Amino acid sequence: MKSKYAVTIGLTVVVVIWMLLPRERGAFDDGFALPENDTTINAVGNDGTITNDNESFTVRVASISAQNYQERVRVRGQTKAFRHVDVRAEVSGRVVATPVARGARVEAGDLLCEIAVDTRAADLQEARSRQEEAQMEYNGALDLQERGLQSRVGIAQFKAALDASTAAVTRAELNLNRTRITAPFAGIMETRVVEVGNLMDMGGTCASLLDDSPMLLIGQVPETDVGKLTLGAPVTATLLSGETVEGKLTYVSRAADTSARSYGIEVEINSGFDSIRQGITAEIHITGAETRAHLIPPSALTLNDEGTMGVKTLGQNNVVQFAPVVVVGENSSLDPGMWVLGLPEQSVVITLGQEIVFPGQTVNADSSWSTNNESAP
Repeated sequence: MKSKYAVTIGLTVVVVIWMLLPRERGAFDDGFALPENDTTINAVGNDGTITNDNESFTVRVASISAQNYQERVRVRGQTKAFRHVDVRAEVSGRVVATPVARGARVEAGDLLCEIAVDTRAADLQEARSRQEEAQMEYNGALDLQERGLQSRVGIAQFKAALDASTAAVTRAELNLNRTRITAPFAGIMETRVVEVGNLMDMGGTCASLLDDSPMLLIGQVPETDVGKLTLGAPVTATLLSGETVEGKLTYVSRAADTSARSYGIEVEINSGFDSIRQGITAEIHITGAETRAHLIPPSALTLNDEGTMGVKTLGQNNVVQFAPVVVVGENSSLDPGMWVLGLPEQSVVITLGQEIVFPGQTVNADSSWSTNNESAP
């Protein structure tokens, strides 16, 4: 047991002595590590020689001209019916007919619910009889007035009685007509609340009617993009069901939503999309204002020391410059790239090597890699 302790103590002493022995600096340094104070960047020239001359750097460039670009605002929204209303009763009574099934398409004026007539027809007949009586009394009073046997006050009284009876006839006719609850516009009867035999109160709901001609797209546009919109702008949308629809922008809210700081929009879908249902999620693309922008390769985008996004360009004498840009769109056609704002009309953009050069540095430019680009200055 004591021998084990002795071995342990001996090994510990040997390790401590080895750690305390002086050694030459760099004896165990990594041979591939750069010296601490060496910040020189070497470049490989075209002839294979290694040099630290900044002007030996060769970067790939593309001479890019501004083009007309139609800005597009992308909004997440959903489909909505043009109108969706509850059709309510204007008189009370017992339901005697519901001729339209749920989901059926109706035209304006079609019967949705019918309430029992009860005494309304008799009330109308009574009102008409009283109107006829009042008319005869008024005519007799006018005849007496012509012979000087009736005063103007008496004539006014008979005229008031006639007008009151006429009003009573109108009210009775309305009460009778209102027993037939009809569709105010063409559409689809989405739901029916009552059935035959139910007792409806005044203001009770008979059915809900959905007007799907035309259907709408609704969404919320952020305040940063609302200024790009114009009424009547063409719109395309892809529904979650996979269907693509087209339309035009018909409404942009003037007041922002207080919680989301966004503005409501409505898009009227073109005719021919009758199968669209309300509430389907859609990705809406609204065509905005036309502007001048540059189509650059996505790889050309970079950040400066302050974190500002931009591209590096070549100025006079091939001097590197940093130009801040704003990405306004993406081109996903046969010529992919990013549409940006902030560059001069004609710009020489560094497309390869921008990460190893810095503003103010003079470099060599190579534009021969692409026949579509013009020569660099």
